[in-house]
Amino acid sequence: MAKADQIDTQQQRLIEAFMDALWMERGLSDNTLRAYRNDLAGFGLWLQGKDLLQVDSMDVQSYLAYCFDSGFKNRSAARLLSSLKRFYAWQLREKRIAIDPCALIEAPKPEKPLPKIITTQQVEDLILAPDVLQPLGLRDRAMLEMLYATGLRVSELVGLEMGQVSLNPGVVRIIGKGGKERLVPVGEQALDWLQRYLSVSRPELLHQHPPVNAVFITSRGRAMTRQAFWHLIKRYGLMAGISRDQISPHTLRHAFATHLLNNGADLRVVQMLLGHTDISTTQIYTHIADSRLQSIHRQHHPRGG
Repeated sequence: MAKADQIDTQQQRLIEAFMDALWMERGLSDNTLRAYRNDLAGFGLWLQGKDLLQVDSMDVQSYLAYCFDSGFKNRSAARLLSSLKRFYAWQLREKRIAIDPCALIEAPKPEKPLPKIITTQQVEDLILAPDVLQPLGLRDRAMLEMLYATGLRVSELVGLEMGQVSLNPGVVRIIGKGGKERLVPVGEQALDWLQRYLSVSRPELLHQHPPVNAVFITSRGRAMTRQAFWHLIKRYGLMAGISRDQISPHTLRHAFATHLLNNGADLRVVQMLLGHTDISTTQIYTHIADSRLQSIHRQHHPRGG
């Protein structure tokens, strides 16, 4: 990290004048001011003697490219650009420059965190956790099987109504985000557990309760909620030996997408099944699949390690 005393005196004066103004206007903390000072000093040092007031947008973009090549993440680059933007906006306001070199440069978008993915064995252990000899356990097994087989959002699963399920040929009709409808096939195993739940558990759970349209219901004969399912999947995760930070209501949806791609499914097919409007949303799973392939290569290839 560059220090202000590593650049020439004129550059130091420019930076310190800006820091004084920033402190007066914003009342920022010492740590924040230090970060600004170091960002500007680093840029001044990279300029190798070129005056901070003589730079153009190409200088700024070249410096950002240099920072990325040096290992900067989007978040760090965005913070750095914010420092430069504020510095040059102030210089423009003070009439020390005629054109702001940062004015048309957009901050890099923050990286989307990769979803937490569990292995196929962990999925198996999770799905096997409910006690299927109990009505609620059979219901939970059917829900877990359905999530992994279809990649539904949890809100779509708990919102399923009887009219949306076609046991023959084995599809569910989903009304997703924005009211968009899609048909999602249900695999044989999930379909078998769904049929068992509908024929055995659901009638028992509905006994002495008014009829409801919801497919998945509670012991009180009411529709399952997202919050209730969140607690269920956490509990079954612990029973399966999966830590709490590895599992969430979206876990099986993420596993569905990643495991399909790992086994050769087309990205656009996965996009359609997930109900993503934009394929870029689905592409995040290709990064997970790629990192998995890289891990396998490192582990098993003679020159991979």
